[in-house]
Amino acid sequence: MSATENNPDDMQVIRAGSTPAIKGPADWFTGTVRIDKIFNAPEPSRIGMAVVNFEPGARTNWHTHPLGQALLVTDGVGWTQCEGGPRTEIRPGDIIYCNCGRRHWHGATDTTYMQHVAVQEALDGSPVTWMEPVTDEQYLGGPIKKD
Repeated sequence: MSATENNPDDMQVIRAGSTPAIKGPADWFTGTVRIDKIFNAPEPSRIGMAVVNFEPGARTNWHTHPLGQALLVTDGVGWTQCEGGPRTEIRPGDIIYCNCGRRHWHGATDTTYMQHVAVQEALDGSPVTWMEPVTDEQYLGGPIKKD
């Protein structure tokens, strides 16, 4: 059996290093982003997850999730923002919940790397609706909420 093959009745273990990293698509991200692991559970489950690495200055485009998204910051320092809200600093151990349908973005700060684990569910096969890039003015504008 390979690193990802198991009896369908057993727990599935996907070994570290058994899936190739991919470059974050330019249609979804600004800057250098690497997605190290992507996992989508087989139906009937709708859950998926990814480990995403953002170089300084890198961030997602504006986007929404039909069933929400949870992020767990695992390394570095980043920022996140819901449309109309403050840009908020996020650090290792922080959990961020992005509510259903709220436009938001997340990524590294302008000077530091950031890694997070993203967990979301798909609705009708789609976990996310991607929108336009976050401009430099939006990304760097306004005060930063740190608490």
